[in-house]
Amino acid sequence: MKWTPICLLLLFFLGCKPKPKAPDVSKIPVKLNILRFEDAFFGLDSNRLETALNELDRNYPGFAKDFLFNIMGTTPSTAVKDIKSFSNSYRLMYDSSKKIFANFQPIANQVELGLKYVKYYFPNYAIPKNLVTFIGPINSYGNIITTDALAVGLQLYMGRNYSLYSTEMGQQLYPEYLSRRFEQAYIPVNCMNNIIEDLYPNKSLGMPLVDQMVETGKRQFLLDHLLPSLPDSLKLGYTQQQVEDCNNNESNIWAFFIQNNLLYQTEPEITKEYMNEAPFTVALGSNFPGFIGKFVGWKLVQKYMESHPDLELSKLMDTPARKIFEEAKYKPR
Repeated sequence: MKWTPICLLLLFFLGCKPKPKAPDVSKIPVKLNILRFEDAFFGLDSNRLETALNELDRNYPGFAKDFLFNIMGTTPSTAVKDIKSFSNSYRLMYDSSKKIFANFQPIANQVELGLKYVKYYFPNYAIPKNLVTFIGPINSYGNIITTDALAVGLQLYMGRNYSLYSTEMGQQLYPEYLSRRFEQAYIPVNCMNNIIEDLYPNKSLGMPLVDQMVETGKRQFLLDHLLPSLPDSLKLGYTQQQVEDCNNNESNIWAFFIQNNLLYQTEPEITKEYMNEAPFTVALGSNFPGFIGKFVGWKLVQKYMESHPDLELSKLMDTPARKIFEEAKYKPR
């Protein structure tokens, strides 16, 4: 991409900066195998189910038991009965998934590219070798990381308009502000978030609000580097309009936290208003997304990194949140 003199002048006067160029990871040897567990599971021979389950366990060592006992929630004594019931209940979803995910390769390529960035920034991290897809109960896991695999529950990626999500049960479990993200495009984002959580479990719950925001912002900043080509809306989980509203009102959002003395609040009933998923942030209005603390923390970390451009991501993640906040001198205009 070439920057013309006029474009450069505009960037100067508007105070905008082009995103830093992502490193070349094309030669990093990461190969992700796609394993379609749902095909094997729904293809089990119900007339010889016990034998078929043993074969399933041999073909998917470790994951088959994870699926049956942790995801599906069956027990050894009720497995045969439960599997038959589950297969009957979710057969239509499985049939639909074969059309929706007929070509899973583009999504897998995005995940694989993300893993190359993981290996670039964290060379000692053990990269998962497999990407396992499955269909589990609607109220179960959508993304899991195991010892050697990233596992994706397709039941939560069937498309925002999938009929089950709009039912009364579906909306009770996943209101529209959540189910609108049940799209294939979110699979790489959620997979990388699992990797980040594996690398750096977020232990900020109970800390003052500003520390919680910065810790979340650090992880959001890291996600930007693992998926540099994806739009901010996908990575933040906001709509594009919400991203624009937040960017256009960045100084007002920050002023709200300052004027209401919220930064050092630790009361869970207060902090959850800004650190939990919600249709919108009540105190700011319906134009501003829930989990607004993620946006604020992300901007704080960006500001800190402007004056620490050579700081390695691993060092950033180890930097105390309060140090980042104090040294960022964040004052958006």
